Amino acid sequence: MDNRKPLIPIYTSRGDVEVFLVYPHLFNLQGEWVGFVTPEREVYSVLGFYVGYLNRDPRILRKRVLEITRPRLEPAARPSKVYPPATFPLAPLMSELYQDTMDILLEEPERLHTLDAGDLREDLD
Repeated sequence: MDNRKPLIPIYTSRGDVEVFLVYPHLFNLQGEWVGFVTPEREVYSVLGFYVGYLNRDPRILRKRVLEITRPRLEPAARPSKVYPPATFPLAPLMSELYQDTMDILLEEPERLHTLDAGDLREDLD
């Protein structure tokens, strides 16, 4: 019996895979941890900052103007590195985006960075 969690590709609006989900963790194509997803489908960076939400396509989206500020969440324990497959399935047919919604992986991919990168990480002082 195989107890491994399924690997779910997360697409851009162009149909490219940029990250993948092994619930609740998000990984980049090199298998490095870049974020996590809550049970409410909200996406946070490895530092616990709100990034957007996971829609059903699946894509990571966010409103261009945030009405409320989401609190920073404490990320779960750092997962071990994952080894992604060489190929992913083709993207499903995706819904159109409204002007007030952005595709994070296309417009602000730097929000999903590794622990050793990113503008919001703490200094080593």
